[in-house]
Amino acid sequence: MFALALVATACSSGGDDRSAAGLGERSTSTDAAGDAGGPTMTVAPLPAVPPAATSPTCPATPRRAEADPNRPRYRLTVDVRLDENVVRGTTEVRFTPDMETDRLVFRLWANSPRPTQAGGSIEAGEATVDGRAARVEGNSDPTVLDVRPGRSLVAGRSVEARVPWALTLPATSNDRISRSGDAVRLGSIFPILGWEPGVGWRTEPPTGAFAEASTAPVADFDVTVTVPDGLSVLGSGTSDRPGHWTATAMRDVAFSVGRFTTASGTAMAPGPVQVTVGVHQGIPETPQRYLDKVVAVLEDFGGRFGPYPWPAYTLAITPGLGGGIEYPGHVMQGPGTAGRTTSHEVGHMWFYGLVGNNQGRDPWLDEGLASWAEARYEDALAEFGSVPQPPAARARMGEPMTYWATALNAYYAGVYVQGVQALAALGPADLVDCALRTYAAVFAHRIATPADLVAALRSSFPEAETVLARYGISP
Repeated sequence: MFALALVATACSSGGDDRSAAGLGERSTSTDAAGDAGGPTMTVAPLPAVPPAATSPTCPATPRRAEADPNRPRYRLTVDVRLDENVVRGTTEVRFTPDMETDRLVFRLWANSPRPTQAGGSIEAGEATVDGRAARVEGNSDPTVLDVRPGRSLVAGRSVEARVPWALTLPATSNDRISRSGDAVRLGSIFPILGWEPGVGWRTEPPTGAFAEASTAPVADFDVTVTVPDGLSVLGSGTSDRPGHWTATAMRDVAFSVGRFTTASGTAMAPGPVQVTVGVHQGIPETPQRYLDKVVAVLEDFGGRFGPYPWPAYTLAITPGLGGGIEYPGHVMQGPGTAGRTTSHEVGHMWFYGLVGNNQGRDPWLDEGLASWAEARYEDALAEFGSVPQPPAARARMGEPMTYWATALNAYYAGVYVQGVQALAALGPADLVDCALRTYAAVFAHRIATPADLVAALRSSFPEAETVLARYGISP
């Protein structure tokens, strides 16, 4: 037995530099909520699980699945007014349900516990559906906007909805929505459809941890971002002119505003990916170090897990953040995170970005797999394997965020670390990569489930379900 300072500034931030667990470079540990000074616990190591006694092989990788041609199409306006400390905007979306429904559910993640505790909030204005005013049902969860058009929405028939909104910016906070002077993080700020194709509306409660509870289908975005003079923007997708961004087949978009010193380059992952890194004024780091790391990791993962899904990747280094927060094509990181945080967040482009999951129900599906990607790039499988599991995490990797919110001190070990340990228990690491490459191809642009991952793992490891069951995974 030995003492372990459990560190988890996950957002899905995952890969915050975690020296206390033997997994990082920083000397300051963090607790599961991402705040400095996390507690130290004495825990027993998890018993070793022998690899499956088979001779696994690596089958050919299937062709990557295409995105749903009937995916939502968003048009967003985002007007950042720092003199008022607000962001005003509109969400317009064309939505084609694949099941009949009588409502539209938008998630207002800016009303989650962490942003509101820092003084932030979002208020939605009058919603319309196909140009007509719609009724908004009351809901005890402030993150749920339940819009009732007064008629059934037929499967396969598109509707157009519009929701104006106003976001009050919180004070500097270790989170995805934050303002520190004129450095602003804008993640999960707009009303977004909480639809899971084939299932329906997802209304899981928000989490108070430094983590996500979101579920959203891939969509196309056309975004106009207006900022005060002298400031610039980095974000998801590609920009054809200042203030205008487009993104194809992304399940969410996010933006960072600041006074950035930037560096740009191209990664071959395996096709060309335009990479831009910005470091906000006053942070004593250069963007080149981050750029070199991102390019190298993108190229590594492009071979390991399949081609990077989009033409661009941007990274913003802004103050007041202890780790990283991923969105498709855009990552937010804090100062001093060029190490494991960077490789972890790049891993999320495949595991959460390309292959989605219900982050409230199955947080291990993105955090555990991104941690595997991190461990592979950093040659750290042995280090992850040496980390013991606290009692609250042992064999409970598949628990939802509602459970981890009551066991925050065990969250990082139980989801991030245990995810790596479970995959390593399957057998040779190269074959795990092969199976994950299959998973990324078959379930690309979908919201995957544990059963989907187990099915992909069986392609190389027939006993995958039995092995993962020992860690608490029930497909």
